[in-house]
Amino acid sequence: MRRDASITNNLDWLTLFIYGILVITGWLNIYASVYEEGASMSIFDLSLNSGKQLIWIASSLMIFAIVMSIDFKFYESISYLIYGIVIFLLIFVLVFGTKVSGARSWFEIGSFFKVQPSEFAKFATTLAIAKFISQPSFRFNRIPDLVAVFGLMIAPMLLILLQPDPGTALIFMAFIIVFYREGLTPYVLIIGILFVLLFILTLFIDQLYILLGIGLFTAVAIGFAEKTLKRIAAILFIATITVGITLSVDYFQTNILQPHHQKRLKVLINPNSDPLGDGWNVTQSKIAIGSGRIWGKGFLEGTQTKFDFVPEQSTDFIFCTLGEEQGWAGTSFVILLFVILILRILYIAERQKSKFARVYGYGVASVLFIHFTINIGMTIGLFPVIGIPLPFLSYGGSSLWGFSILLFILLKLDAHRMQILIR
Repeated sequence: MRRDASITNNLDWLTLFIYGILVITGWLNIYASVYEEGASMSIFDLSLNSGKQLIWIASSLMIFAIVMSIDFKFYESISYLIYGIVIFLLIFVLVFGTKVSGARSWFEIGSFFKVQPSEFAKFATTLAIAKFISQPSFRFNRIPDLVAVFGLMIAPMLLILLQPDPGTALIFMAFIIVFYREGLTPYVLIIGILFVLLFILTLFIDQLYILLGIGLFTAVAIGFAEKTLKRIAAILFIATITVGITLSVDYFQTNILQPHHQKRLKVLINPNSDPLGDGWNVTQSKIAIGSGRIWGKGFLEGTQTKFDFVPEQSTDFIFCTLGEEQGWAGTSFVILLFVILILRILYIAERQKSKFARVYGYGVASVLFIHFTINIGMTIGLFPVIGIPLPFLSYGGSSLWGFSILLFILLKLDAHRMQILIR
């Protein structure tokens, strides 16, 4: 076992550099999103979101120092404990949390400090899943292991759905990518994707036609399949689940989604159904991004931003500010940074000697990828507005801390990869 006393020599500085650029870009755009021409507004003003975000950025640097100072073996050893604490907080917030935008997702401490446990559930779940999959006895083809690992993913999802915050809950589906990398049969992934597509299709087509189609497909499949009890039972089982998903869409929309979530789904299906109501955010978002054209209007020169046409512009819709003021060039640069960051994280994951570190690295990449894809897709009308932040750019202490810890732990594990015996 080789030991290297210096972390700085082995730290992945490229990843840290990209992180720094994204955080600073976010900070500048948060200031631009609240800036008012003619008003005396400093970017360091603590009464503004930009000033508050600077505190979160500074505290993230402290978190970095703490993460790097802790023994790298510590994170694997207490993975289940961290996961258990976060699960407890997710239960606790349902009872004692503060409601924000219809969801009981926050602990409010005074008038300034608010914490959202679901943001920390992402790195906690990543640790727990990495710990479980890295066990020498773990196999995806063993039903108890499969049930347990999916249970680790689904438990925080269900608790977050109860808040209700379906957008954040959806992010945990990112771990299916990790499962696939570590040996989950591709058939499960394909079936999962087909079920999601079926769910979306049910939003557009009458359920009766879909049920008739399922019945016809099942009859044809049984007709062409080998006449064995196992094959027929498998076809009927898949058909039953398919029918269940189809029938569950109405229940999901009316009993789990809040009224504003239901309206957002309708707006996604028909963008012109409510242009001055629930369709306003996306419509104005697309106008703001499109008005930036190639090079943008310039820093602090965004008219859509200045006149508050887009709500939540410093949080969920921060990409609009970037698009309007920096144009296609600025948005392409940020997208390129995210692509490089995710690819770099995948490279870091693959070079690990520890299975725990590799699985954790894939978890980090998957969570960032889903967040990045859905947030940007949401601002340009490809996905419904589900209220999830753009990593490192959106305003918010819990969001920045959660993503920072997620990334910093990977950098810590990677810095010590040469001290690990291959296992």
